[in-house]
Amino acid sequence: MRPPNVVVFLADDAGWGDYSASGNRTVQTPHIDSLSRNGVTLERFFVCPVCAPTRAEFLTGRYHPRTGVYGVSTGQERMNLDEKTIADAFQRAGYATGAFGKWHNGSQWPYHPMARGFGEYYGYTSGHWGEYFNPPLEHNGKPVREKGYIVDLCTDKALAFIEKHKSRPFFCYVPFTTPHSPWAVPESDWQRFKDKPLAQQATEPGKENPDHTRCALAMLENQDRNVGRILKKLEQLKLTDNTIVVYFSDNGPNTARWNGGMKGIKATTDEGGVRSVFFMRWPGTLPTGHKVAEIAGAIDLFPTLMALTGVTRVGDKPLDGRDLSPLLTGRATTAPPRMLFSTWSGRVSVRSQTHRLDASGELFDMIADPNQMRSVTAQQPDTARQLTSAVAAWRSELLPRSPRTASPVDSRSIPVGYKTFPRTWLPARDGTPGGGIERSSSAPNSSYFRNWTRTDDTISWEIEVNTAGIYDVELHYTCALPDTGSRIVLSFQDSRLEGRVAPGWDPPLYTNQDTLPRPPGESRLKEFRILRPGKLRLERGRGPLALRALEIPGKEVMHLSAVVLTLRDSQRLNSPDSITRPKGTRGVLSGVGELFRRESLR
Repeated sequence: MRPPNVVVFLADDAGWGDYSASGNRTVQTPHIDSLSRNGVTLERFFVCPVCAPTRAEFLTGRYHPRTGVYGVSTGQERMNLDEKTIADAFQRAGYATGAFGKWHNGSQWPYHPMARGFGEYYGYTSGHWGEYFNPPLEHNGKPVREKGYIVDLCTDKALAFIEKHKSRPFFCYVPFTTPHSPWAVPESDWQRFKDKPLAQQATEPGKENPDHTRCALAMLENQDRNVGRILKKLEQLKLTDNTIVVYFSDNGPNTARWNGGMKGIKATTDEGGVRSVFFMRWPGTLPTGHKVAEIAGAIDLFPTLMALTGVTRVGDKPLDGRDLSPLLTGRATTAPPRMLFSTWSGRVSVRSQTHRLDASGELFDMIADPNQMRSVTAQQPDTARQLTSAVAAWRSELLPRSPRTASPVDSRSIPVGYKTFPRTWLPARDGTPGGGIERSSSAPNSSYFRNWTRTDDTISWEIEVNTAGIYDVELHYTCALPDTGSRIVLSFQDSRLEGRVAPGWDPPLYTNQDTLPRPPGESRLKEFRILRPGKLRLERGRGPLALRALEIPGKEVMHLSAVVLTLRDSQRLNSPDSITRPKGTRGVLSGVGELFRRESLR
């Protein structure tokens, strides 16, 4: 018999309470709800407080500090290269593997999803993305830009993947980008919600922004419609009965909104910050409408899906997760006692079947007080001591492994130059500004560098060149016309490229992206031009790839969103056609730029 297909949906910043299946009376999510109605619900399912850690735990079955994931930007979101993923296992077992949406566990090869077991990838590898309409994305490592809404576009590609591989087993991972901000949703979805009364309030009503809640729920209804499109495709292809479908979210809600009365939102280690819905459907194998009360977490999905599909895992690192298949199938009704740990920004909380010890050391009885509102530390001192000791042991084992938490930028270098994946994207998010240069937003993801006004300002990326050779260079930039002509130098080790910034390109900030104003710290974006100046020779080794200005005739050098290096020739290291020359000579950086946006989208 053909092994079962697997489809995994992962919402971004959706809280447990954002679904009609959870009792939300303002939103309707019938397709997502159907997975619960026709399958199994894990009623106490826990993820991480933020995005990238949950993704790493799902992909590896291991607590995220073990995998090298300590943050959500500046390189700290990357999984260590010695980790093996669930996609590695499915790929080795002969499955077609594809991911369509937000990756958030490393952008450059070999951190890229196509180096972690996925044969096809469409979406964006960053954490936060600032353009939801006609977004700049990538398909198998190459930049693409298509017309439409980001969730619809990623679903389109997932549908094409399923259609293409309908005759063989497939693993289709669809990590949606919503309801993560920016607050952008198709107008038809917003029109249903913009004046809609909210039937329920946030746990702390004074912190709720009603319009943000409405937009988040509008995003969920759009997402639900796309889940429905994939479920319908499975039905049309007669694959429903042989496909395991999973749905969960990566953390608690990104704003204060109704969440069943639970304490905490995204980025907290409290119950509401780490509890997610979890639905799994496999007709004929998993019982219908079955509910499991045992605690479980994202770390359990790797071993569970291996057990259900019969696929052998790849890698031998110890797993933190458990095989939940006996609970899911109904062969077992209870499981051995366990504890699930949550950590973010140095805070640690632990959940047992009956209690939660919060990050400040207060104990809560989750049976008598499921919303975590009344401390019972004084009344249950033995339990408090037991869980406190467990947190101390877990912290001692895992958190000393995270030296990068002390630095805002990850100390691991960015790999450059792989023949199998020659294009390396170096975004502002992963660079280090020096002097007066700053990012366009306090959140590094989806930002650009600006305020480059002095010759002692610098921008650098700590890279490690894997293959010596000739590299094409791209600068993704804007430059006010009066400021055109700054002379800059790009250098790495003894290689040096000197020239001028031209032509000028000064587009306005987008006005077509947002349904509601962006939250503080999120940058509005604009149309960056791609300048292809020529070639640069890079030798093997590690060091800073640095940009600085030698001459600034105007007020500012440019705004820069990324540098892209593409390996073209790893043999002709002494070729005279390279524009890299010894120090003191000059190349040419001016030239004809190219717009990333297709002309048809104007």
